[in-house]
Amino acid sequence: MKSDIEIAQGANLVHIKEVAAKLNIAEDDLEFYGKYKAKLSDELWDKVKDRPDGKLVLVTAINPTPAGEGKTTTTVGLGQALGKMNIKSVIALREPSLGPCFGIKGGAAGGGNAQVVPMEDLNLHFTGDFHAITSANNLLAAMLDNHIQQGNALNIDTNQVVWKRCVDMNDRVLRNIVVGLGRKADGVVREDHFIITVASEIMAVLCLAENMTDLKERLGRIVIAYTYDGKPVTAKQINAVGAMAALLKDALKPNLIQTLENTPAIIHGGPFANIAHGCNSVRATKTALKLADVVVTEAGFGADLGAEKFLDIKCRMAGLKPDAIVLVATIRALKYNGGVPKTELSKENLQALKSGIVNLEKHIENLQKYGVPVIVSLNRFITDTEAELSFVKEFCESRNCEFSLCEVWEKGGEGGIDLANKVLTTIKTKESNYKPLYDVKLSIKEKIETIAKEIYGAEGVTYDPAAEAAIKSIESLGYKELPVCMAKNQYSLSDDPTKLGRPTGFTINIREVYVSAGAGFVVAITGTIMTMPGLPKIPAAEGIDVDENGRITGLF
Repeated sequence: MKSDIEIAQGANLVHIKEVAAKLNIAEDDLEFYGKYKAKLSDELWDKVKDRPDGKLVLVTAINPTPAGEGKTTTTVGLGQALGKMNIKSVIALREPSLGPCFGIKGGAAGGGNAQVVPMEDLNLHFTGDFHAITSANNLLAAMLDNHIQQGNALNIDTNQVVWKRCVDMNDRVLRNIVVGLGRKADGVVREDHFIITVASEIMAVLCLAENMTDLKERLGRIVIAYTYDGKPVTAKQINAVGAMAALLKDALKPNLIQTLENTPAIIHGGPFANIAHGCNSVRATKTALKLADVVVTEAGFGADLGAEKFLDIKCRMAGLKPDAIVLVATIRALKYNGGVPKTELSKENLQALKSGIVNLEKHIENLQKYGVPVIVSLNRFITDTEAELSFVKEFCESRNCEFSLCEVWEKGGEGGIDLANKVLTTIKTKESNYKPLYDVKLSIKEKIETIAKEIYGAEGVTYDPAAEAAIKSIESLGYKELPVCMAKNQYSLSDDPTKLGRPTGFTINIREVYVSAGAGFVVAITGTIMTMPGLPKIPAAEGIDVDENGRITGLF
């Protein structure tokens, strides 16, 4: 079997205008980035906004494991399968971050015969959206420090600067730094911090903004610091909004590419789900719903993170109503949750499967709380046995879930026909009664505890003193009625990544709480989760290269 990048490099790509034509998008509404990438014009929305919406299908997964789940692969394969069935469909995904590409996780273009292409472009610079977000973030930081240096008319307390610089790279040494060293002209000395670009509030703002007007209003509301008497200072107050919006002008437009089978794919935005809200842009999703009969989108990491935020934050804010949810799992990952080491996952082990399937069970229960029909898609591996497959099928069907065996990695769209049929049947015969998990009018603590108990299965929540104080301050400043974005590790339902399966008897610890007023949510950081990852001992970057003909190798 060829590697993912070899399959992608051998793909028969068609010009992006031909892909757009499948969605009845005229060439005038495309802004070309070469032959195989384009941005969708601002004018396109005005042409399609009054059309009825298509059906919205969310793809999510169990907690990720080293055994692999294949959520993006399933998303892409489902879109390809719908295309094979002559269903007017489009895939709506996030853009990959450079951090995982050069770190440990790799890219985010799918895998095997279910990929979006050009894979190298998507995983590297793409159309420059992340660079624009990074620049806007750091312009705001520069203007903030310049304001302090030039007299500090807003009376900013340098010990209460909350805006952090960012870079789209895993670089742990930048987590905690000191700036302003040197001469007096070099700025005010203070502690500062970096986060990865996908954790920047600018990323969340871009992904939740409906248009340029909304974008500028959200940018203006961003809290960057507090005064000596505890009042918030915003980006609008230091006159940064116009310049930031100018940097984001093109980044606000969704990107169109294609799959290996030339199915349209709208790729836009990329907040991580473990430290941000984990969904592609509202603008991309809403545009896709006007262009296609079925839109397949995904949310990052496990359903306890990405799906919860998709359903409680994105859908609530944007007025979206998902029609079905596909929950991805593998036999290997379930056995890993049952205590089997990675080296032993290829052997049949029904006992371990029965022990580990509780992770899938919890995610099914969680998703059903939102009133949306659930289909479990089992991503098949060659080592799966009939006994194991039958057990999972019966388990899912006994919990009022459709079940499909998915083989898109090996067979592309053809391997997703059964899943596509199950999805189409579900959206035709089962009503979605989507509702968010909690009322935003609850206190911040009540919302945090609802998520912790209902979604994670925690017994309770503890708060560090700094988090307690922050919650009181945030509520007193008028931000009480915002949804909560939980920052939590992706490997466990708990805040301890070593607790696999369906842990019980644990509490969630809230270390830090802050408001993302521009995005429109309150962030609660749990356990030891970091907003700036680090590289592993042997980063993926060591295996990436390019030859004299420009051919890239080592990306995955």
